[in-house]
Amino acid sequence: MARIAVIGAGMGALAAAARLAVAGHRVVVYERTETYGGAVRRFERDGFAFDTGPGLLPLPAVWRDLFVKTGKEPLEDRVELVQVDPSARHVFADGAEVALPNASRAGVVAALEESLGAGAGRRWGDFLVRAREAWDRTRRPLLEEPLWADWSVLGEREPYPSVPHKRLLRTRRAGTLAEVGAWELRDARLAALLESHALAYGLDPRVTPASAAVLPYMEHAFGMWYVRGGMRELARAVYERCVARRVEFVFGAEVTRVLEKDGRAVGVESADGGSGEGTVAEADFVLAPGGFPGLAPRAHDEVPPQAGLPSRLTVLLALRGGRPEGAAHRTVVHTDDREGELESLFGTAPGAPASPTVTVLRPDDPALVPDSGHEAVAVSCVVPAGADVPADAVERLIDAAGRAVPGLRDRLLWREVRTPAVVADETGAAGGAVPAPALAAAGGRLLHPSNSTGVEGLYTVGGWSHPGGGLPHAGMSGALVSGLIVEGPEFRGSQ
Repeated sequence: MARIAVIGAGMGALAAAARLAVAGHRVVVYERTETYGGAVRRFERDGFAFDTGPGLLPLPAVWRDLFVKTGKEPLEDRVELVQVDPSARHVFADGAEVALPNASRAGVVAALEESLGAGAGRRWGDFLVRAREAWDRTRRPLLEEPLWADWSVLGEREPYPSVPHKRLLRTRRAGTLAEVGAWELRDARLAALLESHALAYGLDPRVTPASAAVLPYMEHAFGMWYVRGGMRELARAVYERCVARRVEFVFGAEVTRVLEKDGRAVGVESADGGSGEGTVAEADFVLAPGGFPGLAPRAHDEVPPQAGLPSRLTVLLALRGGRPEGAAHRTVVHTDDREGELESLFGTAPGAPASPTVTVLRPDDPALVPDSGHEAVAVSCVVPAGADVPADAVERLIDAAGRAVPGLRDRLLWREVRTPAVVADETGAAGGAVPAPALAAAGGRLLHPSNSTGVEGLYTVGGWSHPGGGLPHAGMSGALVSGLIVEGPEFRGSQ
């Protein structure tokens, strides 16, 4: 039985802790805050409750696998999963709207044909076929296996397939999502639909590789899910699984450094609270979040952490009046100034966009409201990490949300604003930046450092290490790290 110290109680760390405890190890989690879950948290006031991190769950099979592997118990025995249908409603700049059925290619094609005109659905359907090919090519190396030693191959190869150009009798390869939209979708609204999946992770579609087509494909193929009671319930269930498997938690303990001896991790030191001497805990293995101070990459593994990624501005709205029957759980209100938004987020003088793309979440969940005469709505957009958010930016966000929620301002009881500084305080990420999933191509710019490091016995887990950000990826990160510890460096992922 090995002693394992885990730094932080984010979702990836919890997933690793549960698996390692089941394998017979003694696991202690040190969390600097007073709760678990990382970014998956809840805000409560006056009988209202809101998710403050991810509001929906793609690819729930990752967490189903965790519960089966750590207790032979279905995830659905611990939380109630609800398939969101429609998957999303999209409101475009020209006023057109479309509601996309959940996990139904035929339904999505038909909805796009009806709302956006003849040919729109067919072009999107053809795109999904190519996106599936990119998914098939990258699923194992990017999600299910430790990062390859020759990771540069993933950075050099663009898995999104070329498209035949009939007139010139040759193929044309889209290198970025923006090129996919312009060359293949040939409709500003379809391009906005595509690019919104990258923008949700703070990625600039003008430079994001075409391989990011896997992001809308995941939603299409595996559906979008909600956890009844809020996504915080998933974090609670995973935490309780850890406790049931005798994982020990030490809250309010900020680990300041990893202790090393003869090139191997031998423990952690926590802040002393001003007494002058830190608290030392010995360990045979240490799990740290990616980007933890002092981490050294393996000699052949020089993938830098993703940098320059934005944060999110979220406004939680308590509304009088119940949620209308048939209202979409998620609505994306697209910007009417794409270039202005991208320049604000990714240009030389970043700031809150004057016309942001806004995501509006309206869960149909009685657990989130004081009674049926009220509604809890969360509105969010991407903003630069570390940005000071002016009051007019919040007002613009609410105005845009009004396109999804008629009469919103007249129904407003109160609002709670969550800036990048709040995200930074809860997650520890500089400026409140949010990690994106690992993606192939682009010279490896959107890969993440491997889970193993240049120090024997020290591993990284969570959104800032392989395979990157997002709830599914956090669960996969935990599975990879536990596999590397239990089975050793020869571990090559689940089969």
